[in-house]
Amino acid sequence: MTVILDASSSPRHPEKAHRPDVPALKKPDWIRVKAPVSRGYGETRAIVRANGLHTVCEEAGCPNIGECWDKKHATFMLMGDTCTRACAFCNVKTGLPGPLDAAEPGRVAEATAKLGLKHVVVTSVDRDDLVVARPDVFNHNLETVPSKYLTVRPGARYFASIRLLQRVKELDPAMFSKSGIMVGLGEERNEILQVMDDLRAADVDFLTIGQYLQPTRKHHPVVRFVPPDEFKAYETIAYAKGFLMVSSSPLTRSSHHAGEDFARLKAARDAKLARI
Repeated sequence: MTVILDASSSPRHPEKAHRPDVPALKKPDWIRVKAPVSRGYGETRAIVRANGLHTVCEEAGCPNIGECWDKKHATFMLMGDTCTRACAFCNVKTGLPGPLDAAEPGRVAEATAKLGLKHVVVTSVDRDDLVVARPDVFNHNLETVPSKYLTVRPGARYFASIRLLQRVKELDPAMFSKSGIMVGLGEERNEILQVMDDLRAADVDFLTIGQYLQPTRKHHPVVRFVPPDEFKAYETIAYAKGFLMVSSSPLTRSSHHAGEDFARLKAARDAKLARI
């Protein structure tokens, strides 16, 4: 007997399908964004669709998609839309990835040209072992503090991520390195400060801190909405610890304002070198 599986009807998050629903906290005013309805958003969406591409903006449910796509800024997600991991916070589809598409790089280049991007941000669905590149900025997010890894990021290892970031600078000291975490998952303040110290020990240049938002009731709950003044305090502390760049706010995301941040990052390093 032959059994045919209809992959098209499979759930987006099969590993979360049997989890009990968890309550969703009401969002405070400072985390709310406008619905993406602008002309620029529509044009960006049309270019992405015409080239058959995936974006982390859509797949991860980024709250800044309306703002970024209105400016023709999109973050391409390479090598398909399916990740092998099942992180409790993530809205990217989970499962076995399909074969690589040899024509994808060309379509990304075409979309980049149509969007007029001067700074391009790309990510991949946990298949970065298949990529050989020398980016201007190498970003690898820790996502959360070590004590939360078993429940938030069970497929990853905190110190393996720290070592990866450290290795970047060993291979090329001139390359900028970047990492980020989410808050609101139940972490403690002292744990966040320890993460900062660990990242600085790995010579990471750029730190991002943003509010975790729960994609569905099957995902990890938001334990707390962190107010803007606490984000500002983390930013002040991070600069004092030696980061060249810090972006810390409720809506901060890794690729948000990436082009402008890259220019600021280069300027900050030049200023630091001038003082030496």
